[in-house]
Amino acid sequence: MDTKKAQHDLRSIAGLFHIYGDFVEAAPYGTGHINDTYSAVFNQSGSPARYIFQRINHHVFKNPSAVMENVSRVTAHLREKLEQSGADQISRRVLTLVPTHDGRTWDMDAEGNHWRCYLFIEKATTYDQIETTQQAFQAAKAFGAFQKMLADLPAPRLRDTIPNFHHTRSRFDALRQAMQEDTCNRAASVRDEIEFCLERERMVDVLLGLQARGLVPERVTHNDTKLDNVMIDDATGEGICVIDLDTVMPGLVLYDFGDLCRTGCRPTAEDERDLAKVEMRLEMFEALVRGYLASAGDFLNAAEKDHLVFSARLITFEIGLRFLTDYLQGDRYFKIHRDGHNADRARVQFKMVESFERNEAAMSRVVQEAGAGTPHSRE
Repeated sequence: MDTKKAQHDLRSIAGLFHIYGDFVEAAPYGTGHINDTYSAVFNQSGSPARYIFQRINHHVFKNPSAVMENVSRVTAHLREKLEQSGADQISRRVLTLVPTHDGRTWDMDAEGNHWRCYLFIEKATTYDQIETTQQAFQAAKAFGAFQKMLADLPAPRLRDTIPNFHHTRSRFDALRQAMQEDTCNRAASVRDEIEFCLERERMVDVLLGLQARGLVPERVTHNDTKLDNVMIDDATGEGICVIDLDTVMPGLVLYDFGDLCRTGCRPTAEDERDLAKVEMRLEMFEALVRGYLASAGDFLNAAEKDHLVFSARLITFEIGLRFLTDYLQGDRYFKIHRDGHNADRARVQFKMVESFERNEAAMSRVVQEAGAGTPHSRE
């Protein structure tokens, strides 16, 4: 992306928000697939101050105002809980929305794009890949604490920003439809991957069935629990702030934990082409389990704890379904950087599913030793 264009665009967009000082520069920031994110610097009485500007992708989030309603409610509740607990540096522990001049949480530019602004969290870093067990522990602990603090979010229910986002049956049915329609004539190139999915259809209704029977409750969940959505303090290594809140909505905590395992246990990039390198890391799974239970263990029920192992396999399968469906439909959802990119991403997910299947017994022992009882991992 042209930096000069980004600077020119961001100068006018920055003027929509109530920010003290003079705009200096802006540049694209981060590696997200969905929204466009920029870091901007302002001169505030001779001192630089950074802010984050994000264009909300309205093709993905059909109702940006509902997204911002959720984000505003969630961040306000988190701030209140942190204040009640006596936490320090609260502005580094929860995202801070910068209001527009008329006090709103977002605004629209001349082209009809929806924009929001956050304070930049200094001296903390996000990592695309979990490299150490300490990072895994801290990320899981941060997401567990996030869920726990939001467990008593007052009514009304949060808005569903993407309906059926983690509805595995819907994701499976969408793949089947994309496979049958084959509008881009790509199905033949991923025949093995399609067969892999069809063989595992029985997985997709397990958690939905538990929810329907009242065994696992609906809670407030993040729904995108990757390591790069936790800010890690540069000095202490603590996971201090959960970010990327667009998909925070009602859901199942098992999807959140499973998604964290999907990314945290994988030793490679999401689009690794050498599948021989793709194998789950048991030591990372152990760190994730211990970190998650350290903060979330006392509010999870027995069925949720019993299905921690299964959740890793299921959510990895679900994300693979989404990548494969997007590939078959012409790469309409996830940004791609090469031909076949989403097919490569799907193959990595499915290789991880196989790895989780092979390591199921060892994973179950980890959960049991961490004090969560005897898991029901294979359905």
